[in-house]
Amino acid sequence: MKNNKIITEIESLVNIIFDDVVSFRNMIHKYPELSFREEKTSKFICSVLDKNKINYKKNIAGFGVVAIIKGQDPGVRVIGLRADMDALPIQEENDVSYKSVNDGVMHACGHDVHSSILLGTAIIVNKLKNNLKGTIKFIFQPAEEKLPGGASLMIDNGVLENPKVNKMIALHVFPEMEVGNIGFKSGQYMAACDDLKFVINGKGGHAALPEKTKNPITVASELILNTRKKVSEINTETQYILEYGDFRSFGASNVIPDKSYVEGTLRTINEEFRNKVHEILLEEVKKIEKKYKVTCDFEIIKGYPSLINNPDVTKKCINLSYDILNKKNIHKLPIRMASEDFSFFSQSCPSSFFRLGVSNTRRGINSLVHTSTFDIDQESIRIGLNLMSYFAFEL
Repeated sequence: MKNNKIITEIESLVNIIFDDVVSFRNMIHKYPELSFREEKTSKFICSVLDKNKINYKKNIAGFGVVAIIKGQDPGVRVIGLRADMDALPIQEENDVSYKSVNDGVMHACGHDVHSSILLGTAIIVNKLKNNLKGTIKFIFQPAEEKLPGGASLMIDNGVLENPKVNKMIALHVFPEMEVGNIGFKSGQYMAACDDLKFVINGKGGHAALPEKTKNPITVASELILNTRKKVSEINTETQYILEYGDFRSFGASNVIPDKSYVEGTLRTINEEFRNKVHEILLEEVKKIEKKYKVTCDFEIIKGYPSLINNPDVTKKCINLSYDILNKKNIHKLPIRMASEDFSFFSQSCPSSFFRLGVSNTRRGINSLVHTSTFDIDQESIRIGLNLMSYFAFEL
């Protein structure tokens, strides 16, 4: 049943603190920090929590912060709300007052927005905590962009315990969707991701004497084609991506190098298929070594698992969203082959990870994440505050 009283109170507080939350976002955006280096961002978050007399613990798994707000019957249920804090190694090209001042570092994935919305949500929940039944954990997470992922490290540090979290919620900016819209995907939503690294150790020499060399470029090229072909042959319906994005050899037109370096990515949505691809890659490495009498240093850096949105929690969030937004603005999303370390939370407790539309095509705000011109329509922050705050009370 729609809780008109709490909706009205949340909306009133959102209007009061909105400019402050926008200033939080602009501050964090202006001074971005890379994964595992979020010291100043963490201190700023703590300063806002201090100002609002919200209890917290800091320096968890690096610079992570966890604030806790207890309502009535604090042990009856515990909801975790999460935001990530780290930026990307990108040079910002936007001409805005809050443009990054840190050379080569930019909040190009919206983590500044996530953290600001979570800070604002904490302020709202704290002001209305007499209406709260249970406990809310506000998890400000470092290092989403870099393995092994801050989520896994915070879980290892007990962030889901004492008190034990019953459900987890997070949002993520979505420039493919106009401001005013949100999206959900029940069940499997995002892919598992592995990094692949190959070093082909050949034998260099003069290109005019191929019989005296073992060309690692030829070997690496064949390995790339063979692995793609073999994986495609075993796959029928499973969605996956096997792509190679880096291929380097330091020779010349008449110089065969000693080594070739190849890096790629594997994205899968099925764990059995993921493991099968790992086996195929290893088999193809062994075959190519035997064929060309070379050695290959092969490494699979196992990344984030699949992100699974709990159907019951997601359905509840969708129904609650109808209380805030028009039904036409709430969308069903397809599976996405990107990966996200919130997946560690989603595999640890019932969770829902949803998308917040942030673009405004009319105003020219429509660059994708991980680009040098990414930005948001600030009104999306207002929607995020209303939704996250309402979820906190009603879940």
